[in-house]
Amino acid sequence: MADPAAGTAPPPPGFDAFLLRIGQLNYAWTNTESLLIHLIAGLARTDKDTAVILFLTLNTTRARLDLVERLAKRDPCPIPPAAQARILSVSARMKTLSALRNRFNHCIYAFDAEGGPPRAILMRIADRRESIRMGAASTLDRATLAEIDAALSELQQVNAEIWSIVGDYGFPF
Repeated sequence: MADPAAGTAPPPPGFDAFLLRIGQLNYAWTNTESLLIHLIAGLARTDKDTAVILFLTLNTTRARLDLVERLAKRDPCPIPPAAQARILSVSARMKTLSALRNRFNHCIYAFDAEGGPPRAILMRIADRRESIRMGAASTLDRATLAEIDAALSELQQVNAEIWSIVGDYGFPF
């Protein structure tokens, strides 16, 4: 329980459902992102230990996905065109999902003293030509929960597709 004298109010009832989903999203994301190691190993024609070093050397999801895409697009490509298309599709899907994950990991949560729904406020500055914008807020409601649930389902499908690619093309386990 938060201390009202400290200037913080307890989160509203139901907020735990958002925290649980966001935790599940982070777990599913991390698990799926780690599968890029197998794609890197297969595309770079190296062993898994070397691929782990490459993966860990790149410290952002974007950099890891860029590496996978560049290895898949290189000429000559060490994999068949069908495999290349599948890998690029998986990468594109992960980039789309990363936007949602980042939205909930790089924000602060605000609670309405009147009992309204909590909000996620992005901690990012958007530079415009002659101004800046910051603090874009979104309400955490049932639609948000549904969006997270859809992302979890999509991540599960991406995870299964990566394992399928690894098996179909003999990439290192």
